[in-house]
Amino acid sequence: MASSFLCLSLLFISLSTADGFMSYNVARCVFNSTDLKDIQYIDSFYYNMMEVVRFDSNVGKFVGYTEYGVKTAEEWNSGAYLTQVKTEKERYCHNNIGIWYSNPLSKSAKPYVRLHSTTPASSQHQAMLVCSVYDFYPKYIRVSWLRDGKEITSDVTSTEEMADGDWYYQTHSHLEYTPRSGEKISCKVEHASLDKPLITDWDPSMPESERNKLAIGGSGLILGLILSLAGYIYYKRKARGRILVPTN
Repeated sequence: MASSFLCLSLLFISLSTADGFMSYNVARCVFNSTDLKDIQYIDSFYYNMMEVVRFDSNVGKFVGYTEYGVKTAEEWNSGAYLTQVKTEKERYCHNNIGIWYSNPLSKSAKPYVRLHSTTPASSQHQAMLVCSVYDFYPKYIRVSWLRDGKEITSDVTSTEEMADGDWYYQTHSHLEYTPRSGEKISCKVEHASLDKPLITDWDPSMPESERNKLAIGGSGLILGLILSLAGYIYYKRKARGRILVPTN
């Protein structure tokens, strides 16, 4: 697993006007690892709020998005400008990101995992497990399911990483399954903050829904006994106060 999963951008914007319309270009560096090995340099050119042409270091050339943009891309790709732009990834991105983002690059927060069961609304399976992962940073994370140590690839759905608004993220993965005797189901979490994957095993001996039903049933039984006892005591007291009148 990579040492980090970050997605940050370094932006540079230049503006100009022509014939009453605004033209500008946005250069950005996108990266997702602390050693910047996967850094991506993108330089986009806009006219009248529409992207016309773009250079992407992962593509290695300019790509046009309008008729004018296609012609411009062809011209720039055949000249010295393409060679110049290709050097920007090293000059612009590598020389700045390591300095400006040294703090966030070195920080991470370990995830908290909660595993619980629920009943699927409509499914051929009898049960659904939910692996909820909270309070992790950086954003990118991998959540998978294991059956007896082997990864499960079917009947699995997951949410996107959702921002909590406090720099932390959460995500939820669902597994629809039919319980089998003796099997072990686990939720596996891989994240930059962890030295090794975090594996949480599901205990099927007492599913959460069954525990709730048992608690509700037990409370009802106790309440019923209390009401019955109170009624019996009231009846006995009333019986003692009665005056018996003999009848012929």
